[in-house]
Amino acid sequence: MRLPRLFRTTSFRLTLLYAGLFSLSVLFLFGAVYWSTVGLMSRQIDETVRNELIELQTAAPGGGLAELQQVVKEYAARSPSFFYLLQGADGRVLAGNLPSLAPELGLRKLSWRSEPPPAGLGNAAKGIRGYGMKVADGAYLFVGLSSNELRRMQTALDRAFLWSLAVTLVLALCGGAAMSLGPLRRVEAISRASRDIMGGDLGRRIALRGSGDEFDRLASSLNAMLNRIQALMNGLQQVSSDVAHDLRTPLTLLRQRLELARRRGTNVETLHAAFDHSIRDIDAILDTFGAILRIAQIESGSRKAKFTRIDLSELLEGLVETYQPVAEEKNQRLAGAIAPELSIEGDRELLTQLFANLIENAINHAPPGISIGVGSSQNARGLEAVISDSGPGIPSAYRQKVFQRFYRLETSRTSPGNGLGLSLAAAVAELHEAAISLSDNHPGLRVTVVFPAARVSPDADVSRFNGEPADAAHRGAARLERSGP
Repeated sequence: MRLPRLFRTTSFRLTLLYAGLFSLSVLFLFGAVYWSTVGLMSRQIDETVRNELIELQTAAPGGGLAELQQVVKEYAARSPSFFYLLQGADGRVLAGNLPSLAPELGLRKLSWRSEPPPAGLGNAAKGIRGYGMKVADGAYLFVGLSSNELRRMQTALDRAFLWSLAVTLVLALCGGAAMSLGPLRRVEAISRASRDIMGGDLGRRIALRGSGDEFDRLASSLNAMLNRIQALMNGLQQVSSDVAHDLRTPLTLLRQRLELARRRGTNVETLHAAFDHSIRDIDAILDTFGAILRIAQIESGSRKAKFTRIDLSELLEGLVETYQPVAEEKNQRLAGAIAPELSIEGDRELLTQLFANLIENAINHAPPGISIGVGSSQNARGLEAVISDSGPGIPSAYRQKVFQRFYRLETSRTSPGNGLGLSLAAAVAELHEAAISLSDNHPGLRVTVVFPAARVSPDADVSRFNGEPADAAHRGAARLERSGP
């Protein structure tokens, strides 16, 4: 038969274990108290008997057998709590209130439980503790006391121990049941939430009590995991829908172009032109899939193993120098206000992709004649990099949506691109535990990437940004933004 669910919980089993250990401790404690108490009473009886023997010998200063016989008769008559025996060498009782005994010397215990007790002993026949010794003329003298009180105390201690042990076990079982009910309810709540989630309710979460105990911490971790899973599921659904939507048009155009070339292609030049357009369409599709796979690889976190110390100042300066000719071709101005010797821990290739995407986004989506600025500085929040422009910007209602995959402000989707550039940038920032945000540049767009202090390389010369050099860098970046960077 299966035990009730309560008895199979870990907390109840731990309670039983603690109850067993506590009962064992009580047993050892009782043994120590028992032997100490019994030993003390036994020693008191032995000491009393020895003192009585000394007093008998003192009362018979001559030490003769007749004199000792008279003293024993007197003591036996006036001390009913003691038991005396004086018998001759032949075993004949000379005086006292005990029958003849074997002449054993030293400490001895007497009892008549298995045979009819001598007359006049009463309850004392169950046990007498005394001391025997040889006296004049080979006679034997014994003095004893009843051990009834000692037995009663032993019985009381045994009964108290048994009751205490029984009460301890009952309280342990009741306490274990009570202690197990609370955790069992919490575990059952987690189980119910898990079943609901497996049933399809991805928005279901585990309720917190606010106590901050281990169950609340576990529930918080599980809720965070569920939030992450739900975000990944929603992202997967969105990617599936967006891929189907965004690739349907180029694939349809590709098919139509190939079909038209087959029907109307009368010369090699026409076919080559159709093939060239088709290859460009296929390359765009492959670029889209490549970007999706790259984002998935970044979000998996496997690239963290390649993190090294990177000079971010050098990286940004290199990108500014690389993209300045590209901006000049569109009649744009690209300039930098980059503080020197800014170092972080990260993946150089991915960080290059992050800032290259942001710079390309500013160049491609801003009209001619605008200015684009790249700035960086160190502050209390960490290391901050800013890409700003004086173009049309992005309305505040769409600033979070542009980080979604395949989201494009141009609904007609006639211009080149697949809507994955900012999604890739956001994935790289999240991998580096950085915060990326969009804000108004008055006019234009300002993209801010803040790397937390924990990501900043420990040997970065922070003191350079606590004085005049940092102020100069901030003022230069501010001037660049106000003039249209």
